[in-house]
Amino acid sequence: MSFEKISLKGRALRYLAMREHSRAELERKLAPHEEVPGELAQALDELQARGFIDEQRVIESLLYRRASRLGAGRLRQELQAKGLQGEAVQQALAGLRDTELARARGVWGKRFDSVPTEASERARQTRFLMARGFSSEVVRQVLSGRGVEEDGATCSDETDLD
Repeated sequence: MSFEKISLKGRALRYLAMREHSRAELERKLAPHEEVPGELAQALDELQARGFIDEQRVIESLLYRRASRLGAGRLRQELQAKGLQGEAVQQALAGLRDTELARARGVWGKRFDSVPTEASERARQTRFLMARGFSSEVVRQVLSGRGVEEDGATCSDETDLD
């Protein structure tokens, strides 16, 4: 065995050691290195059979790394770019819908100080959130400022002066 040439399986394991990859990603990255037709598919089949390639782990990994900064639309796009489709993706994204507004407020709050008063500033903040994949309804709620308590105070925290 030559030390100069790395096998397809070895290259795939190097990629997988860095982060989780989908089968489609590995096929795209390793295709230029395939010398014998069918060799790549055989290597990937073996890695998948041994549990090195797992689509559910790829989804969970991406959501863990990116969900705090991105909306469901952008996450869906990134998963599709990795060649992932189907029920597992839909279930994972459905789980994020409950936290979408809170995540959007968090991203918005790190970048902007206050709710926009001018149309140009509103447009800029809207583009910022939309580019990160948040839905137009969530963006509207964030920019309206509704439901956000200032300094944690709510109406029930006020005391009577009796």
